[in-house]
Amino acid sequence: MRKPWNEYFMDQAEMVATRSTCDRLHVGAVIVRDKRIISTGYNGSVSGDVHCQDVGCHVVNGHCIRTIHAESNAILQCAKFGVSTEDAAIYVTHFPCLLCSKQIIQAGIRTIHYKHEYRADPYAIELLKQAQIELVRIESPEELIELD
Repeated sequence: MRKPWNEYFMDQAEMVATRSTCDRLHVGAVIVRDKRIISTGYNGSVSGDVHCQDVGCHVVNGHCIRTIHAESNAILQCAKFGVSTEDAAIYVTHFPCLLCSKQIIQAGIRTIHYKHEYRADPYAIELLKQAQIELVRIESPEELIELD
């Protein structure tokens, strides 16, 4: 049996997350348009900079500021190579932060597929709803526990 598209793309996002260089959280993102992957990204340092896994995180106010988030990296790759993100979908292992949510809206991405809840900022959710971004949580079989 063929794997459904949503599972296939989320599996790709999880694979991309294995490239993460920040040990605080490994996040992967895949941008898809017309059932084709147009970009991927993971959370890691700016090109040419040192990596958290090698020298430690640079934490300010509870956030590692050394890293670029996976969603941002994927969107920036599209910008770098001139690939439109208009009406695309993004598959991300963890719910996007406020800044990434704003970037997703500005990039014209219409759907966010995510697997794990992670510090979902109420203002991010408000902005995403206001922008009519579809939010789809893809639950893994191990998270679907039936209660009696």
